[in-house]
Amino acid sequence: MPGAGAPTQKLPAAAPEGPAEAPPRRGSSRVYGRERAGDSPVRPLRSRSGGPAEPRPPKGPRKKISGKAILSIIAGFLVLLLVAGVGLFFWVDSRLTGIDGVLDEYEGRPADTPGTNWLLVGSDSRKGLTAAQRKKLATGRAAGQRTDSMMLLHIPEGSDAPTLVSLPRDSAITIPGRGRDKLNSAYAFGGPKLLARTVENATGVHIDHYMEIGFAGFVDIVDAVGGVEINVRAAVNDPKAGLKLKKGTQVLTGSQALGYVRTRKGGALPDFERTKRQRQFLSAVVKKAASPGVLLNPFTAIPLAASATDAVEVDSGTGAFTMLSLGLAMGDSPVTTVVPFGGTERVASGDAVKWDRTKALALFNALKEDKPVPKDVVDAG
Repeated sequence: MPGAGAPTQKLPAAAPEGPAEAPPRRGSSRVYGRERAGDSPVRPLRSRSGGPAEPRPPKGPRKKISGKAILSIIAGFLVLLLVAGVGLFFWVDSRLTGIDGVLDEYEGRPADTPGTNWLLVGSDSRKGLTAAQRKKLATGRAAGQRTDSMMLLHIPEGSDAPTLVSLPRDSAITIPGRGRDKLNSAYAFGGPKLLARTVENATGVHIDHYMEIGFAGFVDIVDAVGGVEINVRAAVNDPKAGLKLKKGTQVLTGSQALGYVRTRKGGALPDFERTKRQRQFLSAVVKKAASPGVLLNPFTAIPLAASATDAVEVDSGTGAFTMLSLGLAMGDSPVTTVVPFGGTERVASGDAVKWDRTKALALFNALKEDKPVPKDVVDAG
């Protein structure tokens, strides 16, 4: 017992009952909630070179593309398009087939006149068609080659609209060295050269360029542009042309379009209606071919260029640039008509269509003088 007056000392509190907690081992730690094995100290991370890893600096803001870089990209793209366009132009020009001598000079040929005049010819040539294709397209087995359609296109020098005139193939006309006969007989007798001379003598219009296309090429061009939209004014069922169409606006395939411009069904004057369909179709297919959706798409522009150059034959003085001017003119909504005619005339190969001399002269004189065709003449056609 402590003595009186001695300071009182407190005893330590008793520890709670239970197992005693072992002291932590040297070097132990916890990693992601679990106790790390071993008793060695944690070593710092090392870089690949062996030294201590340095902390990564914070990422700065993303660099923005400058306006100068964007302009450089656009300029490069435009240069690429230009080079491709020039290359395509020369490629097309090299593929065009020229007909030598078709527009050669001859005594008494009409003098050159203002504007540009084209003679556009669709022949019934089966060249390039297999027996199966001839059967499918209902073209028959006709031997030789004749003109199935003929048109005279006048492109004025000024701002007036072009004029597209159908020349009925059964027109009664004087063929040099052959006398009076049907117009398409000129091609059968002397090919493109005699045909061009016959048209010049009959109209007094100087022809600057000649273009011809056959059945096979016709189909290929239409299919290359993905078909052509045509407003069929009356239902057509013509087994001879391999054609059956309903009335109304519809997209025609190459084979359907060929039947559409060849059929003689419909109308009181079948040949007259036929020339109207031919002009309607030609305007539609050229507009489609010249549309941005076709020209700017390489998957349609290149097949179209290949089909067109394989399909057409031109005079030796016509190149790709001249063909481009033709396409632009046809896409400019030309005035369309046919040579005014009335009555028939008996010629060497049978009954032929006789032109209305007064109105026909008014039509061709307007073209020679590079003036708009009088409205009463257009309406007559």
